[in-house]
Amino acid sequence: MKPMWVNGLGLVGGFGCGKVALLNALREGSVPVTQTELRGSQFPLFKAATDQLENYLNKRTLRRIDHFSRMALLGAFQALEDTGGENLDRSRLGVVVCSGFGALNTTFKFLDSVLEDGDTFASPTAFSNSVHNAAAAHISIQLNISGPSLTVNQFDQSLVSGLLTAQTWLEEGRVDAVLLGVVDEYSSVLGYCWQRFLGCRDTTEMRPLDFSATTAIIGEGAAFFLLQSNPAKNQSYGKIEPVEMGTLHKSRPQLPKAQPVLLSCDGFPATGSLYQQQLSGAQLVGCYTPLYGVSPVSPAFDLAVGALSLQRGHLFPSVDSGGDYFTGSVIDRHQSCRTLSCLRFSMMGEYAAIHLSKEES
Repeated sequence: MKPMWVNGLGLVGGFGCGKVALLNALREGSVPVTQTELRGSQFPLFKAATDQLENYLNKRTLRRIDHFSRMALLGAFQALEDTGGENLDRSRLGVVVCSGFGALNTTFKFLDSVLEDGDTFASPTAFSNSVHNAAAAHISIQLNISGPSLTVNQFDQSLVSGLLTAQTWLEEGRVDAVLLGVVDEYSSVLGYCWQRFLGCRDTTEMRPLDFSATTAIIGEGAAFFLLQSNPAKNQSYGKIEPVEMGTLHKSRPQLPKAQPVLLSCDGFPATGSLYQQQLSGAQLVGCYTPLYGVSPVSPAFDLAVGALSLQRGHLFPSVDSGGDYFTGSVIDRHQSCRTLSCLRFSMMGEYAAIHLSKEES
């Protein structure tokens, strides 16, 4: 497949809003964890704020838009602004929104209204925002985009599935560019399931490269990318070439041995063992999930870290240094980089590998 160039970024997560916020988090190497109340106890969370969306839309417009779609809108506005999107033909711009769980809070709010008031008096606003395609619809309406729109749901592998869709659209000439984003949110129901699965934990620091311990912390946010078949004239974050997707019982990710790999480790031993099996001791790796937590949007934040690394021409030190619990080679300083890969495993053995490179100018 032909390469896609990343020409714009839009980000919102526990680290803040925008690529500058992510860069600051990468330089500092840490992000404070928010404590939210859950069933009478404090629950750690990387929470995203959408206050800056008021820079793009007035309060009256935002009144009926939920948190999930607000994160998506904020990421989309930033990505277009970052690439000078005013010059894009909005009728030739595609929208692909990826999500693992969809609008959880609004979905459960709608279900509660059905249980409490019956199907006749259930909330129509909650229903309209609960469907998975609501965020893509809000983006198309508020940004005046009339190109094709699609919402992809494949849990941990939603990002790579969306990238393959974007590649197909660009190759077919269906669009000139694709605005692709991944968005997921926290809900108290998800927190309850998390507690039931992991038990009561007061973890405030992730050690994802410790493959023997559970240190996962939930995150939420949105990461959007403006993808085109050619590099932007003024700037580009590099190009995505091969995109791999598969399952370990049928195939293995093809990782060039001399190429650094950004691991989307989630702090669960079940997936940690899969990363351990695939990596050689000499492979240079980095892990940045302690800056934004664990969610289906985490691989998209990894891709953003890779894109920022290529734009600046150097790798950022891994947020998890590996300590005395990881035996491989960890990125421990800024060093030049023109190619890298992003690797994600699910607990079921599914994998996604995204390979990025930056051509010499």
